[in-house]
Amino acid sequence: MQAPPPRAWNEADRKAFFGAVYMVRRTPYTKVEKEGQQRPSHVHGMGDVVFRGFQCLSGGCQEFIVIREDEAGPDFEIVCPACEFAHEAGGETKFFDYRLIHRQEGKVIEEGEFVVLHDDYVREAQRLKYCLLCYARKPLELFDKHGSRQSGRQGECRLCKTIYNGIKNQSRVTDQHREAAQRRRLYKRLAGETGRIDSKAIFDKFGGRCFKCSRDLHYTVAGQKNFHLDHTLPARLLWPLSTGNATLLCPICNNVKHDLWPSAFYDDPKLRTLARLTGYHHALLSGPPCINEAAVEEILADPDTFIDEWIPYPEEVRRVRGMILEYTEADIFEGASHVPGYLLEPDEPAE
Repeated sequence: MQAPPPRAWNEADRKAFFGAVYMVRRTPYTKVEKEGQQRPSHVHGMGDVVFRGFQCLSGGCQEFIVIREDEAGPDFEIVCPACEFAHEAGGETKFFDYRLIHRQEGKVIEEGEFVVLHDDYVREAQRLKYCLLCYARKPLELFDKHGSRQSGRQGECRLCKTIYNGIKNQSRVTDQHREAAQRRRLYKRLAGETGRIDSKAIFDKFGGRCFKCSRDLHYTVAGQKNFHLDHTLPARLLWPLSTGNATLLCPICNNVKHDLWPSAFYDDPKLRTLARLTGYHHALLSGPPCINEAAVEEILADPDTFIDEWIPYPEEVRRVRGMILEYTEADIFEGASHVPGYLLEPDEPAE
């Protein structure tokens, strides 16, 4: 007797087999109501459209060309809007003739043309997509993956998604960053940092190399960089950063150096060179950690102003006060006209 054909699974079968794995997605408990959002017309319907972006191959042309990926088919022809140079399937661009010469014998081993094929050039062009929140066209890798969307990526870029989720989940990432930035500004003011930092001048002064490990670094006007400007003397001890005293480090060395005094990070030959490049005395760099006395004197001269500026951050007030007590034995609260009780240490009696 022939066995009956297998029955196709229905929804109940799948639920019974997969059990807890087959779950209905949890209903979100919040929603974000947007007011004043005006999505530009050129972004409408573009949430899943992927673009290709590349610079024109015509010599001397600086035009950056962006096309829809679905327009770059096997028989593509892409004309530069600036110089009308045609990038076309099967085409090529010659840049120079070459000869490969044997160094010892002086013979020509090979000669030919250095050519870029248009098919290869367009195929390796950067992929881009519009963000549906900030409306910017960004590299595809800045969007998280999303298997059910046509583009395979989220509609919002990673930055906007983080901000949006911070609002929706009440974690307010943006506010946290804003508060951290405000605290950094207060520390800069305490340390006496003034004026803009000329990162290019610092980069050139250190020869474009990490001062610690000598790794080659790169500098671009666009801001893409693989280097950091280190507070040679720690910012937590109220030392300022300036064009004259900063140290050029790679990201790895800068992370290790964080909050360390120079004598705990460099050997003496490095400290001698650092004294020449930053203007700090060798005795200061090679000695034990110490606080910036000029910053301390300014706080002690007007503690009320310090408290007024820093009062939104009681933990930071207690930290700065404790640090000054540790290094100088001076109490910044002694000269203040009034100190709220919540700024004191938990076991410290109020006035």
